[in-house]
Amino acid sequence: MSKNPAHEALLKEWLESHRGIIFKVTLSFARTATEVADLQQEIQLQLWNSLSAFSGKAKASTWIYRVSLNTALAWRRGTDRRTGKIEPDASLSQIVDQAASPADRASQHEVLGQLYAAIHRMDDADRALILLLLDGLAYREIAEITGLTEIHVGVALTRARKRLTTLMKGVIDELE
Repeated sequence: MSKNPAHEALLKEWLESHRGIIFKVTLSFARTATEVADLQQEIQLQLWNSLSAFSGKAKASTWIYRVSLNTALAWRRGTDRRTGKIEPDASLSQIVDQAASPADRASQHEVLGQLYAAIHRMDDADRALILLLLDGLAYREIAEITGLTEIHVGVALTRARKRLTTLMKGVIDELE
């Protein structure tokens, strides 16, 4: 794609205003800080390469989610480096409530680490659905991003939530 100043400005604006989407997707599919950085770069490159295909029929955030998730899924399939447990690092501290007390932040960091470790143990389709659900998207938006029907999203999310609950059982018991 040739340099287009309008595309560059639009992409820069979107990357700034929707950086949370890219961060959540990368944190859900990558396990180390290095992998997060690699996947973020890959997503940004793919967003740039496919910007000319954006028709404006969907919201920018929906399109960014779709490109980000598809890129993450392809990236994950293309490498076999995804074994082992999640390594808590500075990435998690970015999403922990910084207004909380140090003890509460440490507890939140631990729970988030366990949550992402559980999410990493899910299959790719469930992981993508849980990520979108955790971000507060409606079934309609999830359907638009994933290409599923709203009914299928509901059924798949019910199953994915059950799997995640089972994976998080130990963490839930500790919190109660």
